[in-house]
Amino acid sequence: MNDIHLFLAHAISLEAEAARRYEELADAMHTFGNAAVEAFFRLMAHFSRQHLAEASARGGFRAVPNLRPEEYRWPDGTSPEAVTWAGVDGFLDVPAALAMALDGERRGQAFYAIIAATSRNPRVKAMAAEFAAEEAQHVADLEGRIARLTAPAT
Repeated sequence: MNDIHLFLAHAISLEAEAARRYEELADAMHTFGNAAVEAFFRLMAHFSRQHLAEASARGGFRAVPNLRPEEYRWPDGTSPEAVTWAGVDGFLDVPAALAMALDGERRGQAFYAIIAATSRNPRVKAMAAEFAAEEAQHVADLEGRIARLTAPAT
C-alpha cells in the first residue's frame, strides 16, 4: 500500500472496529462482574479511539473517507480486527474475552507490519511501522494479562 490516504483510511476503519469491539468486551465484563478487566477493555477502547483520531488528523480528514468494500485491501478480505470477532454473549468468560482481544491485536499488528515492510512510500512505511509498534505494545499488554490470569497461585 503506497498511498498515504488509502493507508490512513484503513487505519481509521481498523481502529474504529477495535474501539467498538473493546466497548462490547467491556460491557460483557461489566455484566460478568469483573471490574478490573472491564476497566482494561475500556482503556483499550480509549487507545483505539486515540489512534483513530491521530490517523484522521494526519490525513487531514474532516470526515472519515468512505471506501466501498471492494476498495479495502484487507488480508483475507476483512478488517484484521473483525476476522475472528464472533460477538459477545452471556457465556463469554474472561479468558475467552482476553483471547479474542489478543487475536485482534495480533492481526492488527501484523497488518501494519506488512505494510511497513512492503510499502514503497516512505511516509506510509514510517507511519505503518509506528502503528505496528503501538499494536505490539497492546499485544504485550494482553499477553501479560493472560499470563497473570493463568499463572499458578503461589
